[in-house]
Amino acid sequence: MTFLRFLTKKLMRLILLLFTMSALSFTLVSLSPIDPVQAYVGAEMMRIGPEQRQRIAERWGLNDPPLIRYTRWLSSVIRGDLGISAIYNQPVSKVIRQRFVTSLGLMCTAWLLSGILGFIFGVISGATAGSWLDQVIRFYAYLLASTPTFWLALLLLIVFAVVLKWAPICCATPPGLLPEQVTLAQRIHHLALPALTLSIISIANITLHTRQKLIQVLNSDYVLFARAQGENLWGVVWQHGLRNISLPAITLQFASLSELFGGSVLAEQVFAYPGLGQATVQAGLRGDVPLLLGIVLFSTIFVFSGNAIADILYHLIDPRIRFGAES
Repeated sequence: MTFLRFLTKKLMRLILLLFTMSALSFTLVSLSPIDPVQAYVGAEMMRIGPEQRQRIAERWGLNDPPLIRYTRWLSSVIRGDLGISAIYNQPVSKVIRQRFVTSLGLMCTAWLLSGILGFIFGVISGATAGSWLDQVIRFYAYLLASTPTFWLALLLLIVFAVVLKWAPICCATPPGLLPEQVTLAQRIHHLALPALTLSIISIANITLHTRQKLIQVLNSDYVLFARAQGENLWGVVWQHGLRNISLPAITLQFASLSELFGGSVLAEQVFAYPGLGQATVQAGLRGDVPLLLGIVLFSTIFVFSGNAIADILYHLIDPRIRFGAES
């Protein structure tokens, strides 16, 4: 029953969050200076007359007041219909599904690499605090924590794709090949550089946070007592440090899903990677309101689910934490 109440509260918060995010996003899009009809027509705008422009506006319901358009969209979403994308002329749910499948490998690879390597670097840095190794890891973390994702992506693209020619310049698969003709090795070859870009940026925050938490644990009374009993440094870290710093690391790792999604938007633009991030940029620039709002809802559920999974893992790692407990 306690776990059921926990899930019920989470679900209610998710519904409220989805409504707030959709209303805020729709308001911002409505206030945007982008002309939806001009963005829809593109370069052919000078060839269409007022009547054709009026038909396009009526086709997408652009002449209605914003409140009526949002209410109509919200009622469709409640029935399970996210609408039709003006850019791709396909159902929004189909576009999101196709693009997310492409982005999933990129985000999962970057997420796992950043979490594992960030935790390892943080443990090494915290256990050897003050040494030259600690200073090297901290310098690396501070440097990359202040590095913009798009700048690092451009730098890696120039070095590894243009100069060294070790990686492809663009796309998720070799151009000109059908999906069934692409091999796993080719997909990994195109995935490596964008995933490396995202993981390098995300490693910094996890490393610095884990380092600080481990230093606090190593300076605690029970660790000092264990060291006085003859326990060596890495034995203390293994017996007492990892369990105490794992919970904060899990929190930061799952909370970084939002940063990972935002970083994928920039990385996919630089590498011309046809994923959900690139579709988000196109929807915003071309005024595709149904697609943009559908991606907002999907990304909200994606990030919220990550945080909910972190809460559940708390209970599994530390039994002293109970579902529904309030601090």
